[in-house]
Amino acid sequence: MPAGRTFAPIMQKTFVIGDIHGALKALNELLEKIQPAPGDQLIFLGDLADGWPETAGVVRRCMALEKEFNTVFLMGNHDAWCEGWLQGAHTAETWLAHGGQASIDSYASISPEEKLQHLHFLQRMLPYFIDRQNRLFIHAGFTSRNGPLHESYPTTYYWDRSLWEMAACLDPAIPEDSPFYPKRLKHFKEIYVGHTPTLNYNSSFPLRGGNVWNVDTGAAFYGPLTALEVNSKAIYQTRPVPDYYPGIEGRRQ
Repeated sequence: MPAGRTFAPIMQKTFVIGDIHGALKALNELLEKIQPAPGDQLIFLGDLADGWPETAGVVRRCMALEKEFNTVFLMGNHDAWCEGWLQGAHTAETWLAHGGQASIDSYASISPEEKLQHLHFLQRMLPYFIDRQNRLFIHAGFTSRNGPLHESYPTTYYWDRSLWEMAACLDPAIPEDSPFYPKRLKHFKEIYVGHTPTLNYNSSFPLRGGNVWNVDTGAAFYGPLTALEVNSKAIYQTRPVPDYYPGIEGRRQ
């Protein structure tokens, strides 16, 4: 190194990625936009499956990313449904009506051996993840006032909407050290969720309520697929996902 010159260390980035719902084309474009480096971390908030026609392709791509990057894959309710089907457990009408048939169709030409690999991948997905900065990443939420570790019903991790709904209604003027700030949210520096599309709040961008960030921007319906870099809060988005699948209704039907 030449005398008198100093170099700032390269900061590793952490990208949190919202609900994909079988949209492989959108996922590929999003990865091209964020250009993750080998040391970066990719955290997927769940719901890889159901809706758009490439669930098997999404899982295959995520399995490849797992070998190349520092990745975290969180279980979403649609992933749990798909896992159950791959185990031969069910073809529940509720699941089929919410995008499950598209996942089944995507596996029509997949070998039994690869299906088993995909099942094992889904079974490795985490219920939630807490990083070294005490940031929580979870698909939906938790209900225990004492934090997710004390949750009585584990399915809450990928079904609960009350945590985000509570955060979305918070008065921004209430500081986090206030006794009126919800105790559920005080356990973590930040919380990142998916599950509830921000389209429900007339936004196609990530939304913040208190210290909670919602990164599901409605890719399952007519919104874009989004990644948020959690340190800089930089937002990366694709085109609206229906643009990649003309003539296909997905979960909009």
